[in-house]
Amino acid sequence: MPHEDGNRAYLYDMLEAPERIARFISGKSGDDFEKDDLLRSAVERQIEIIGEAARRISPEFRELHSEIPWRPVIAQRHILAHEYGEVQHDLIWRVATIHVPALRIQLITLQNEP
Repeated sequence: MPHEDGNRAYLYDMLEAPERIARFISGKSGDDFEKDDLLRSAVERQIEIIGEAARRISPEFRELHSEIPWRPVIAQRHILAHEYGEVQHDLIWRVATIHVPALRIQLITLQNEP
C-alpha cells in the first residue's frame, strides 16, 4: 500500500477511536471511570489504537505535520501496552477527556489534505 493510502487509513483510525471514546464516556464522571473496569479497558484500547495508528503514519507525513504531538501519542500507547501495571486512571481520564478531543480537532484538518 502506498504511503498516502496507508496514511489516510491510519488517520481514519485515529479519528474513529476518539468518537468511540466520546460515546463510551458520555455522561460519565472520573469517579465512574475509576470504578468501571470495563469502561477503562474500552477507553484504554481506543487510546492504544490511536497510538498504534500514529506510529504507522509515515515519518515524512509526521514531519510535514509537526503540529500534531506524534511522539506523546505514540508514547501513550507504549505505556498502556507495556507499563499496564503502572497506569494511573486519573491520567487516562484526562487523556480521554482533554487530550484526545483536542487531537481529534487537529486531525480533522488533515483528513481532507491530498
